[in-house]
Amino acid sequence: MYQPETITAEQTADFVNMIIHTKRLSAKTAKDLAVLLKTILKYIAKCNSDMKMIDVAMPKTTAKEIRVLSQEEQNRFVNYLLKDMDSNKFGVLFALMTGLRIGEVCALKVGDINMKEKTVTVRETVQRIRNLDGSGAKTKLVVTAPKSHTSVRVVPLTNTAYALCKANIGEMPPNAFLLTGTEDKVTEPRTLQYHIKKYSEACGIEDMHFHVLRHTFATRCVEVGFEIKSLSEVLGHSSPQITLERYVHSSLEFKRQNMIKLEAIGW
Repeated sequence: MYQPETITAEQTADFVNMIIHTKRLSAKTAKDLAVLLKTILKYIAKCNSDMKMIDVAMPKTTAKEIRVLSQEEQNRFVNYLLKDMDSNKFGVLFALMTGLRIGEVCALKVGDINMKEKTVTVRETVQRIRNLDGSGAKTKLVVTAPKSHTSVRVVPLTNTAYALCKANIGEMPPNAFLLTGTEDKVTEPRTLQYHIKKYSEACGIEDMHFHVLRHTFATRCVEVGFEIKSLSEVLGHSSPQITLERYVHSSLEFKRQNMIKLEAIGW
């Protein structure tokens, strides 16, 4: 145990290296802990005029390659989902067509789909959290407000997504959850995760998880010239910068098409 005034920059560097290489924590977790340590030391230095502020070295993080379905993979996957469609296939396909997060899709109610305006309103999300009510269960499923105010949004539906909703909603009451058709039962996100893995394996598509749908939706939007500010709002991001940095990934073919545009100016 160290007293704050005895801690050196070298010791903080050793700590960061230890949690990465010995504890084998992810770079992101290591960075979060380093930021926390820096904040604590900064506060102590502010309260103690005799203590110098110590520089805490931040661990380097490498950007993780984002998986996006190719156009061929997307077509193959969509064709599979359309065959013998059930509520789980509907939820997966609806997410691909709208870019909604998995918890947002699970929380949707029939009344959130405005068939007249052809829109879907995102109001809530489903997540599993730690259970503190003493009932014995370690976790529980809850329906809550989305993670940020920008996540509450209205997303226009394409004609294809509208037709998909029309074919699957039927006579369900407005307060019923979209994927279950009842008011008292909600689909758990990990259930959709299980099914999307099963569907992708059946299609021969590798490295597939639910967020790939969101990445693919955003990428297709950019490829057809979707205005980034509008796309950011559709995805529920706090700024267009997040959309550009995390979700927009151009295919090689799209890059080639843009390079060809240079020929128009004699390049």
